Amino acid sequence: MTMRLFFMMFAVLLVSACSSTDNAADSNGLMGDKELMTGTDSLDGVTATGMPIPGSNEDLVVSVGDRVFFGYDQYNLTDEARNVLGMQAEWLKQYPNVSVTIEGHADERGTREYNLALGDRRATSVKNYLIANGIDPMRIHVISYGKERPAVEGSNPSAWAQNRRGVTVVE
Repeated sequence: MTMRLFFMMFAVLLVSACSSTDNAADSNGLMGDKELMTGTDSLDGVTATGMPIPGSNEDLVVSVGDRVFFGYDQYNLTDEARNVLGMQAEWLKQYPNVSVTIEGHADERGTREYNLALGDRRATSVKNYLIANGIDPMRIHVISYGKERPAVEGSNPSAWAQNRRGVTVVE
């Protein structure tokens, strides 16, 4: 029993010694940017306690949501989308040093070129709404993925509805 406990402790130490150095002290012994901001060790925007780091992409997702959805062949914002984007604008005002990329997506129907253009119009629509709500345009970038990165695989109305989206990603 004690030998098993010894090996478990050794494995934990070994794994912790091999952890990423992205947020570890640099060669001068100084903490990384996220540690300075939060006072915590982090992995992918989450603290050791499992809480999202304030101002991280995970914080945006958990706090207000990162995506809005569009109707078929549409790029105008629904009332629900405006509500989510209003909350995103308030969140972005809390973190004035955060920049975002708005990803525009489409479902699988239509040509590649058409869906890239539609994804761009969707991303630009989201960007324009955030700007109208007080966010500096220099903090917002747009990219269209068209139908190239579906959130849900499938050729049915449910999958299509989930893939017609604009996603806000913290840079």
